[in-house]
Amino acid sequence: MNKSLSIVVPVYNSVQSLTGLVQRIARTLKPMGVEYEIIFVNDASPNPKTWPHLRRLVADNPRVRAINLMRNFGQQAATLCGIEVAKGDYVLTMDDDLQHRPEDIPLLWVKRGHDIVIGQFPVKRHTLFKRITSRIKGWLDHILIGKPSHIQMSSFRLMSRAVVDGMKQIYTPYPFIPALMFYVSKDVVGVEVTHAPRSEGRSTYTLTKLIGVFANLVINNSSILLRITGGMGLVFACLSFIFGIYLLLRKLWVGVSVPGWTSTMLVSIFGIGMILFSLGVIGEYLLRLVVTSEHKPVYVIRERLEGAASLGTSVP
Repeated sequence: MNKSLSIVVPVYNSVQSLTGLVQRIARTLKPMGVEYEIIFVNDASPNPKTWPHLRRLVADNPRVRAINLMRNFGQQAATLCGIEVAKGDYVLTMDDDLQHRPEDIPLLWVKRGHDIVIGQFPVKRHTLFKRITSRIKGWLDHILIGKPSHIQMSSFRLMSRAVVDGMKQIYTPYPFIPALMFYVSKDVVGVEVTHAPRSEGRSTYTLTKLIGVFANLVINNSSILLRITGGMGLVFACLSFIFGIYLLLRKLWVGVSVPGWTSTMLVSIFGIGMILFSLGVIGEYLLRLVVTSEHKPVYVIRERLEGAASLGTSVP
């Protein structure tokens, strides 16, 4: 029995590239004989032309589905929305700007015997800033969520139905797709693909958004900050104890205490700084625990459009 494929594409501001994306996916998958659907998730794009264009794509292409979110929830939430409504035996995620070439889908598909297949780019067409932050994030992925060191992350990835079903069982108000994937399975393989130039617009990943992604990765998917803070507190508590013993023995043996305004102020300021830093870290964890306990939805759908043909239906 042939396996089916759901292709999830989070959309933000793109218009013209979407038509080319649908056409190139169709040309690529037709000779493979793969039954598929394309799910566009509009993350409340401020471009007024985006949703009307998606409406036309759904009307013209029976395999296209479109979801319009109530507001901008972010790429991770939009991607998760598409993953959760996908019907295919496998789910593939890719960007809307054609930097992920549809012609490379067969390279990932041939490795579908693995739970997770990730497209890796030997050469990235990104700015220096984006390449640097990607390297930092890759290092954090390895340390915090157990990403294999030989795997280079990208949002061009193929997941089995078992992985998708496992991810759907995990609730987090701050979803991070790689963390969900690697929690469910470590059976991952990388495939080299081409990183094409952007066909439309420019990257919307600002420094603020990247910091938000890092924060979600570090705080929501790891306890490393609490461990670092606890370790630093223990180290400095020991140093303070040793320093106190030294001052006491000096007073008893030498008979002279050295209060020292500078040293006193340095110790006080450093101690207070450590306390405030620790409280900030703990407060951020408590805040996110409160948000999690409220069980707010990760995304809210405003409108959903279905193509004329669902997976499993014969399409001429």
